[in-house]
Amino acid sequence: MAANNTPRGKKPVKFTFNISWIYILLLVGIGWMLFSQNGANPQKEEWDEVKQQWLAGDIKEVVFIRNEFEGRVTIKPDRLGKFEDKFGGVLPKKSPHFIFLVSGSFNAEEMFGELNDQLPEGDRVKVVIETHESFWGVLEWLIFPLLLILMWVFMFRGMNRNMGGGGGAGGVFNVGKATGKLAEKNSIKVTFKDVAGLYGAKDEVMEIVDFLKNPKKYTALGGKIPKGALLVGPPGTGKTLLAKAVAGEADVPFFSISGSDFVEMFVGVGASRVRDLFRQAKEKSPCIVFIDEIDAVGRARSKNGGFSSNDERENTLNQLLTEMDGFGSNSGIIILAATNRADILDKALMRAGRFDRQIYVDLPELKEREEIFKVHLSKLKLDPALDTSFLAKQTPGFSGADIANVCNEAALIAARKNKKFVEKQDFLDAVDRIVGGLEKKSKIIPPAEKRTIAFHEAGHATVSWLLPNANPLLKVTIIPRGKASCAVMSLSVGL
Repeated sequence: MAANNTPRGKKPVKFTFNISWIYILLLVGIGWMLFSQNGANPQKEEWDEVKQQWLAGDIKEVVFIRNEFEGRVTIKPDRLGKFEDKFGGVLPKKSPHFIFLVSGSFNAEEMFGELNDQLPEGDRVKVVIETHESFWGVLEWLIFPLLLILMWVFMFRGMNRNMGGGGGAGGVFNVGKATGKLAEKNSIKVTFKDVAGLYGAKDEVMEIVDFLKNPKKYTALGGKIPKGALLVGPPGTGKTLLAKAVAGEADVPFFSISGSDFVEMFVGVGASRVRDLFRQAKEKSPCIVFIDEIDAVGRARSKNGGFSSNDERENTLNQLLTEMDGFGSNSGIIILAATNRADILDKALMRAGRFDRQIYVDLPELKEREEIFKVHLSKLKLDPALDTSFLAKQTPGFSGADIANVCNEAALIAARKNKKFVEKQDFLDAVDRIVGGLEKKSKIIPPAEKRTIAFHEAGHATVSWLLPNANPLLKVTIIPRGKASCAVMSLSVGL
């Protein structure tokens, strides 16, 4: 048995590489490349020009690199002003000042010796002939690209890890994988009890739930269950919640993905994600695939292809149509989709065999709003005397999301006033806040203008009150809110 040299109570120190070291090395490499040449920016010139400068006594030193056939010239400080025009009017502070290139037949010792022999002893040029090691020269110019490559690799590895890489669907190197979320069986706790109202829509989707629970009941008689159901309705009416409730009631895996997740700037990625989604769904069958905001990918294709159409989006739509036809009717895969713009969807997507049914999820009526209020009010500390039916009557045309916002806004208003529970007036203030906006307390209205506004709104209120078929009058105010200076609120028809 090997002895353990680690002291008791102390854990061995493990070295962990941090990506910050890559950036530090990159900066060091850039600095080395910049300052290895002493920060000089020499000008190129011909050998004949160098000879003239040599014989004129302007040159202080020449460094000749034999294996690179390159010479580096340093001008005397007192003679540097003669060449100001060659440096753009700004004299260099560091050397070398000039460089020249020669051919392979250039004999440096002989040529430099002849030129120095023509000069007096004190004006002769210092000559340095050297050979650069090829390995270090190559390494000097390769280190910067190598550091860039290392930084790129580590950066994208981090992005891939953060986006679910290593085999995950969202990584940079897995762009063709479906990015939908999978809720396994028994993990969805939402049922029809959690969905208040939506009586008609519930009845429509109950058949889907029954098929997923008892498929033989339908297949034994030769019947075919609809492949897909399209939930259509205004925003905030509970389409997504209803789809989750279907999966929770049926107790099957639930794939959820947004239509915009299919659309990418890379050609072919959207179609690849559609294929991967249906491949995963077939492996988990029976299951439900829910595509939210399907109008992002299912928009009607343009008749003038190539001019105004998006090829990538249309390819994705074509692949979706193919996949919905590709699996059998009794494979146990149900496609649910939600949109509030069914009028712009492609006709091929809406035909029988794909989305066979359209389930309209309308705005809740009076009784449904009351049930929705009960769901959201259960989380608040309320005044015992609060009447839920009264709140439902005060919110005509509100969706489920709007009612949830009213309840939250009422709680915030009550907390702002340091109340111990939420009262009736808090809900009325919340409705006014959502419908009309904030009160403009700083807006000064002259008394004459107030009188004119009051007469104007009184006319609206009188007409609504006296006409037998008009909507019932709810509230009249001349307090400016939002963009309006006054308001007449009435209940909608069909409470």
